[in-house]
Formats: sequence, C-alpha cells, structure tokens
Amino acid sequence: MTDSPDRGSGSRQLQVETHGLDVIGDAERKGTPRTLFWPWFGANVSILGLSYGSFALGFGISFWQALAAGVIGIVFSFLLCGFVAVAGKRGSAPTMVLSRAAYGVRGNRLPSVVSWMLTVGWETVLTALATMATATVLDRLGWGGGTGTKVVALIVVGALVVVGGVMGFDLIMRLQTVITVVTGVLTVVYIGLVADHIHWSAVSAVPSGSAQEFIGALVFMMTGFGLGWVNAAADYSRYLPRDSSGRGVVGWTTFGASVAPLLLLVFGLLLAGSSTTLNTAIAADPIGALTTILPTWFLIPFAAVAVLGLVGGAVLDIYSSGLALLAAGLRVPRYLAALLDGVLMIAGSIYIVFLTDDFLGQFIGFLTTLGVPVAAWCGVMLADLALRRRDYDEADLFRPRGRYGDAEPLPLVLTLAATAIGWGLVTNTAAGWLEWQGYLLGPLGLGGKDGSWAYANLGVLAALALGFLGTLALGRGRVRTQEAGPPSRPLDVREVPGA
Repeated sequence: MTDSPDRGSGSRQLQVETHGLDVIGDAERKGTPRTLFWPWFGANVSILGLSYGSFALGFGISFWQALAAGVIGIVFSFLLCGFVAVAGKRGSAPTMVLSRAAYGVRGNRLPSVVSWMLTVGWETVLTALATMATATVLDRLGWGGGTGTKVVALIVVGALVVVGGVMGFDLIMRLQTVITVVTGVLTVVYIGLVADHIHWSAVSAVPSGSAQEFIGALVFMMTGFGLGWVNAAADYSRYLPRDSSGRGVVGWTTFGASVAPLLLLVFGLLLAGSSTTLNTAIAADPIGALTTILPTWFLIPFAAVAVLGLVGGAVLDIYSSGLALLAAGLRVPRYLAALLDGVLMIAGSIYIVFLTDDFLGQFIGFLTTLGVPVAAWCGVMLADLALRRRDYDEADLFRPRGRYGDAEPLPLVLTLAATAIGWGLVTNTAAGWLEWQGYLLGPLGLGGKDGSWAYANLGVLAALALGFLGTLALGRGRVRTQEAGPPSRPLDVREVPGA
C-alpha cells in the first residue's frame, strides 16, 4: 500500500467533490495514517507561525517561558486533534456529524454553529493576512501597496481559497502536498536570510513574567493552534480505511501539525526578542512586518511562501466550515455551503483589511471567546470517544429516533455550563465588545478584571476540563445503552441533508 496522498485519485480527473455529510464508503477509503501528514503540515507551515513569537512575548514573559508555553500549548492542543481524528476512521463521517453520538442528532446543532463560526473566522483571518502581506511586499518593491493593490490581492487570494473549498477533498490533498514542499523550502531560505538579525544578548535580557502571564501565553498558544483545528480534525481521517492504526492517526496528525509551528515559533521568538521595533510592527501587520528585514530580491519568493501557507490553512478551514454549516441544519449541497462561507469570508476580510487598525487585539479576543465553547465541546467529544468500545453506528448518526437520540441533555448542559464558567474566567480588554467577560474573577477571589489572573485565560482550560470530566463521570451509562442495541438498517441517501 502506497503512502501517496493521491492514491486512488491521482489518475482520475479532478472534479467537484459530491460528498457532504454522508458516510464515506469502504471503496473510497484510501491511504495510510502517514498521508495525514500532508494536509496538517501544509495547513500549519504558514509564516504566521513566526509572528506567534511576538504574540507570546506580548504576555510579558521571557524567551524561555514563551518557548515552554509554545511547546506545551502547540503539542498538547494538536494531540487533542489527533485523538479526535481517530473518530473519523471509526465513523467515516465529518467531525461535526460524529459528535452527534454525544449530543444527539439535532442537539448537535449548537456545537456545529460554534464550530462554523470558528472556522469561518479563521479562514477570514488567514485570507486577510495573505492580502495584507501581498500589499506590503508590492509596496516595498515600489509596485503600489494602496487600496487598489489590496483589492486585487484579496480577489486572487479569495478565489484560491474558495475554489479549493468548493472542489473538495482530492484537490485539497494535492494542493497541500505542493504547499508543503514549496513553503517548507522557502521558509528555510527566509530563516537563513534573516538569521543575522538575531541578537542573543537582547533576547536573553527580556525579563521573566509571572506564572499567570505564562499560563495566559500557554492558553493563547492552544487556542491559536490545535484548538482552532480540533473541531475539524476528523474531516480528513474519515477517508482512511477502517483498519488503519489508531496510534498512527494520532501520531501523524500531531506530528504533521506540530513540527512546523514549533520550528517557526523558536525563530519567531528570537527575532521578536532581538528587536522591539519588529515586535511592535508585528502586532499591526503580522506577516508584512517580517518583510522589513528581508533583502529586496527575496520579497517575491517571500510573498509566495506567505500567501501559499495562509491559503493552505484557509482552504482546510473553508472545507470544514461548509461541513459544519450542513451539520448545523442547512440543507444544500456541500459545495454551495462552502461557496456561502466564501462570501462571508470575503466580507470579513474587507473589514479587517480596510476598516480596522487593531488586528492583534481583535484576533486574541476572537480566539479566546470562541476557544471557550470549542474547548468545552472538545472535552465532551474526547470523553465520549474514550467511553466507546465499538465503532459508531453510522446510519443512526442521521436519525433523531436512532440510538443517539434527538437532543441529549447532559452534554448540552455541560457545554453551556462550561462555557458560562469559562467566559467568566477570561478577559479581552483590547476588544471593547468583550468587556463583559471575566465576571467570575472577582467572586472566585482571583483579583477581578484588573488582578494578576485577569489575563491567564483560565476559562479555556476550565471549559475543557469540565466538559471532559463531566462526560467521563456521568456519560458511561448512556454510551453503554447506545452500544447495546443491534446494528441499524442501512442508510438511505435521502436521510442525509447535504449529501
């Protein structure tokens, strides 16, 4: 068996994927767990990973603290993705269909809506960053970087993302392989060209921060990396054969997703710690600021690596956001859902590129706010998966009167309660529309919204723990009852909206 990500598809003509929420048949399953390396590496090799070094130091911590927070946050959060990906090969359906086993068929619409919002938000951010990076590069080259340039860049980037999302799985897998090779090589060249801008004396002089600031950076890394993908983690593993190694799925997902961000983070920390000017510039234009230390001749290759890396992530997001929208109840073909998300993505990108001047503050607020309910969902999903001894009954995932029920009270209550508690333990003062958060910091003796725990973002960790432990403690009987029943009748395609 070959490890090529195109096995079974490379010899046929590309066409729009017809699969939506439906189960992938055994005849269409292909590849091995190793093939998961390509989409996950390609989606996370973005130059944006360098900017996370600046974001981490922004919490007021030292290089070594930021490095520890990054390593733990990146690996742990992508490990969660790896565990969720196992559900894909056990159930053959998209992530937000598989979680119906925990929430019920229609009860699952709540986390599906949250998942959709998160993935649309991410694809919008990545598209906007690619647009701004292109404009910055062209401006440095003297080819214009004003409004007209940004409009053209947005059209080109948006078209690439939307076409990838509409075409579907086969094109995405081929595209991610190309992106992996091109961006990997050019990123190494970039690092070599700017290495002389690193000054260890300045980096090592950055003062240490408190434990609370370290935890805040750790949580930010989790929400910026793995927790931003966990709700889509099974969307690609569902195409693997049923007998694929579960450990292989976890390992290749985690490794593929983590290796590039870890390397980029280290170098990003060294660059940001060496120059306060660069560190400040990254907050306003996370990608474009990195061009200021490049020789002119490498600006075009840099634009290519920046745009391709961001497009790689955005394509995976728009594909999964379309699936989440179908799981939330929209009854249209998958490609139309992806197209609708593309329209929203373009509208959001216009706002970021042309109307706002505080990218970092809004970005952190967005990640943290949606990171809380997604963490709660993740905890429920992982505990539910851990309790199961049998594969999912795929047909009943689409039947409100099947073994998984219509709306299960326990996971819904746990998710809502964990979200309410989580939002009470996070603050986002840089985003004025989120000033209402942090309402539990005072009553719980954590110093209030101005105290030392205000920016630790404990709410994300609390939501994850409450969802997981609550389901593990109270959900065992429900899972055993579900698994005790006989197999259901075969699924009729008419029972699958968006198939």
